[in-house]
Amino acid sequence: MSKVLFNEFDEVSAKAWKQKIQADLKGADYNDSLIWRTNEHINVKPFYHRDDFETLPETSHSKATKWKICQTINVENESAANLTARDAIERGAESIIFVLNSEDISVNNLLTNIDLITVNVQLKCKFLSDVFIEQIIDLTSSNHEKSPVLIHTDIIGHLAKTGNWFTSLKDDHNKFEAVIKKTNQLSINLSLYQNAGATIVQQLAYSLGHANEYLNHFSDILNDEEKTSLNVTFNVSIGSNYFFEIAKLRALRRLWSTLAQEYNVNTQCSIIATPSKRNKTIYDYNVNMLRTTTECMSAILGGANAVCNLPYDSLYHNSNEFGDRISRNQLLVLKNESYFDKVNNPADGSYYIESLTDQLSENALELFKDIEANGGFLDQLKTGTIQRKIKESALKEQNDFDAKKVVLLGTNKHPNSADKMKNELEISPFLKIDKRKTIIEPILEKRLAENMEINRLKEEQSTL
Repeated sequence: MSKVLFNEFDEVSAKAWKQKIQADLKGADYNDSLIWRTNEHINVKPFYHRDDFETLPETSHSKATKWKICQTINVENESAANLTARDAIERGAESIIFVLNSEDISVNNLLTNIDLITVNVQLKCKFLSDVFIEQIIDLTSSNHEKSPVLIHTDIIGHLAKTGNWFTSLKDDHNKFEAVIKKTNQLSINLSLYQNAGATIVQQLAYSLGHANEYLNHFSDILNDEEKTSLNVTFNVSIGSNYFFEIAKLRALRRLWSTLAQEYNVNTQCSIIATPSKRNKTIYDYNVNMLRTTTECMSAILGGANAVCNLPYDSLYHNSNEFGDRISRNQLLVLKNESYFDKVNNPADGSYYIESLTDQLSENALELFKDIEANGGFLDQLKTGTIQRKIKESALKEQNDFDAKKVVLLGTNKHPNSADKMKNELEISPFLKIDKRKTIIEPILEKRLAENMEINRLKEEQSTL
């Protein structure tokens, strides 16, 4: 289009736009009518303008053209898991995460006929064993090259989720030191905080505090070469607040880069994103497919390296071929039919998203500094401060859901009264608290719809 055409129009400042809007409101208050305040204490404006920025935002470092379609497989039998993985790869999966519940498995059988060079394979261990991890490295390394397998081990994440160390603080740290030296990989699980009800600012600040505990501990253990090549991965859950979730991932990269520079470690990080469980429902469960689609879109536009979709029926069904296939196909449609892999930084230059990224980063950094000034993340976990803050945020969101300010279609708005679920439940979709002794209060994941669903199930039972 000719530049001459644009020269026919005068530039309109942010001030002029606001004056025009105020005139159109015909006396209504601008702030009350058009500005809303989020749980992150961010005031969302009706429009954003380049005048809001002293300098234009820098180009982000995400590579949306390279995001991977990922599938998570829970390993109960290594041969069955191997067949599932190979079938998923054949049908379009580009990355596989095996969740290992026990070290009593044959990794050789698990990885049989899987090309570790072309397929990104990751192992998420729900146990801590430096010996087992050394076996994995020996098995998957070749020609003096490092193992291409990414191993997720997170002792602080395990403590936060279960309330206990794997064995003890000293033993866990000793084994974890050995793991870090062997793998040069660091994995941080911040999905726990989102699924428990933390705000986006809390998620970012807690992930930074979580990571800082590791960096503090291992900064003297790793040499300069190991620091600059440290492979850091964040496991993130993505909620339904579309633009905020895009900004969350962008802010996470920015915050990690800032923190990493202080320790002279690799400023780049990888992000594995999965849709949140917090807003998923068992009634009108097909709506979960719509929720996960927009959440995966946020993850891609925000710059996730890999996206693992959540099957629409994962709350109440055992893993099954249909649910896995549909969740994988959602990602295949986004990549191959919706062209979500054609632009590296699709969110760059959006004044709204850039503004959200700035504000989330600043608010999270402020909270992180407060955590560090008051003993650090681990200390605040032990005193219950982190747990209390998350419960406060979760309760506010729960109250908003109960008051229908937060809407889940088919559950607290437009429910289908003919929808029956009692006979569909293969697994329990509800929070279960195991009575056991813990050294700290665990952070508990809970969905917004649970109480309402329990009441509906009771009504189903009473009508039998």
